[in-house]
Amino acid sequence: MTSRTAPSSPAHSALWYAALGRRFATLWVVKMIGTTVGITGFFVLYFWVMHNPSTEPTVMPLTPLDHWVGVSDDAMVLYGSLWFYISLAPAFAKDKTELWACARDAAVMAGLGLAVFWFFPTAVPAFAVDWTQYPALQFLKSADAGGNAFPSLHVAFAVFTAMLLERQLREVRAPSWLRVINVLWAFGIVYSTLATRQHVLLDVLGGTLLAAVVSCAGTTRARLVWNEA
Repeated sequence: MTSRTAPSSPAHSALWYAALGRRFATLWVVKMIGTTVGITGFFVLYFWVMHNPSTEPTVMPLTPLDHWVGVSDDAMVLYGSLWFYISLAPAFAKDKTELWACARDAAVMAGLGLAVFWFFPTAVPAFAVDWTQYPALQFLKSADAGGNAFPSLHVAFAVFTAMLLERQLREVRAPSWLRVINVLWAFGIVYSTLATRQHVLLDVLGGTLLAAVVSCAGTTRARLVWNEA
């Protein structure tokens, strides 16, 4: 009898590479331009709101975990990696519908966060840290003064992207180790917001909740559209 290729064979396992490649190649120019314009536009609005608060910002309180997480100059690498990480979800969108849903939900999440920043401005405490001992963080502090604290959009976008990538990787049957890397990368970015002292735990929790609500709303909306079709 002629044996068939088992689902766990190398040939089958390699199919996820091709699936991700096809997704990446789909509408790649639109994805590249759209992601660049979206991130740039977000930064313009983010810094405008931070430098023009409607009222005096409220200083966020600290928790025991904030004292436990140490300051780390190396965390700047993880912190900055967010802007590459968030580009992966739209890059692997399989079609125009998925790409639009990703962009729409990201815009809704950013809009909600910026609205909170404007109406209820917050800032992180003035930490007793000699920033000259942390060159990378000193540069970050000079560019971002620690305003727009709650909810942390850095965390929100990391969690939102992790959820989208998990679904995409599952759909192409990517190996478990790649899905674990996705989760660890997102967790590392969340950790970096505390280790760079850009956010406190309450900001992290707020960002996580925002991402979860927007993601669940988007999934529910997609299911309703599918059922109506």
